[in-house]
Parts: sequence; C-alpha cells; structure tokens
Amino acid sequence: MSPRSASVNEELRRRSRQRLLHATVELVAERGYEATTLGDIADRAGAARGLVSYYFPGKRQLLQSAVHRLMHLTLEAALEREPRPDGPDDGRERLARAIDAILGLAVDRPRLMRTHMAGILQAEGFVQCVEQQRLAELLRDTVVRYGSTDVDTDYPLLRALLMGAVVAVLLPGAPMPAARLRAELFQRYGLDWEWGVPPDGGPPGGTFPSPR
Repeated sequence: MSPRSASVNEELRRRSRQRLLHATVELVAERGYEATTLGDIADRAGAARGLVSYYFPGKRQLLQSAVHRLMHLTLEAALEREPRPDGPDDGRERLARAIDAILGLAVDRPRLMRTHMAGILQAEGFVQCVEQQRLAELLRDTVVRYGSTDVDTDYPLLRALLMGAVVAVLLPGAPMPAARLRAELFQRYGLDWEWGVPPDGGPPGGTFPSPR
C-alpha cells in the first residue's frame, strides 16, 4: 500500500479537528463545562485521546475554538441565506443578519454561550485560532459592506457591542430581553426592523424602527 499524500493527511487532520470542535459544542451544551472532560470529547468525536492535546493546549482553548467555529458557521449561513441581500441596502441588511445571528446564539444556546463569554473575560482572553480569525473576517467584511469609512474603528466597536449584548442576554438574575437589545442595535445602525429575522410583533415600546 502506497503512503498517503500530504494533501490527504492534511484533510484527515482537518476533519479530526472539526469532529473534536463539534463534539465540544455538543457536550458542553448538554453537560456544562466542568462536567465535560477531554476524554469525553475525544470519545464523542471518535478520536484518540492524544489528538486533543495535539491540537489544543487545554480545554478552555478547545472550547473557545469550538464556539468561534459555531459562531462563524452560524454567521456565514445567515449572510448567505437566500434570497441574498442585494441592491443599495445590501450592506445594511447584511449587518441586520449578523446582529440576529449572534443574538440568536445567546438565546438558543445560553449555557454554551455563557461558558464561552466567561472564558473570554478571564485571563485567557481571545484565543487566536483559525476559527476566531474566520469569524473576525466575516464581521469585518460586514462592516465594510455596511459602508464604514473607518473599518479599523468600526469593526472593534461592532464586536464590542455584540459581545455586550450577548452578556446582557445571559446575565444571571437580570437578563435583558433580546428583542430590546436588537432594537437598540438596529436603531444605532439605522437598520429596518423587518430585516434579518425579526422577533414576533413590532419593536419594544419606546423604540421605533428606522425609516428606509
């Protein structure tokens, strides 16, 4: 049997890494961070346990990469959903979709996103990995298409506002309604309430959709 080519080996490594990331998201969402071990993750992914340490220095870094992958896949799907934004409002509608995609993860996967945000706010900060870079690229491109004339300022601001909104949705004991946070972000950026995936009903009281 001839040895596998470098490209085949690289593809096998990529798939193994993706299985580990997917298993991490599933298990932490099901059991919580503390109750999920690296061995559990390897077993769920059908991978050798040594592969986890080969790809990731620790469980916290693995979780961040896993959630960043989930975020960039969710954001990518929202931006590419048919019918795709087109015409003069293309960039603004893409931003509306991006806001809804990130807020939607906080609503739909609260345990996972709360654990993720707690890790970021601890000493580790952002893990610089390919998943985080892909997420950053998508958000930065969204800011460009929105029409920013100062992307280096506006992209970090959007990222901070989205992180703040996610924290506010997940805040134990005093969560803010996602619809209210959405309305504030849409108003700030001049976005039509009907873009993206609007919640049932109109905007919350005291906040009105921006005119087209």
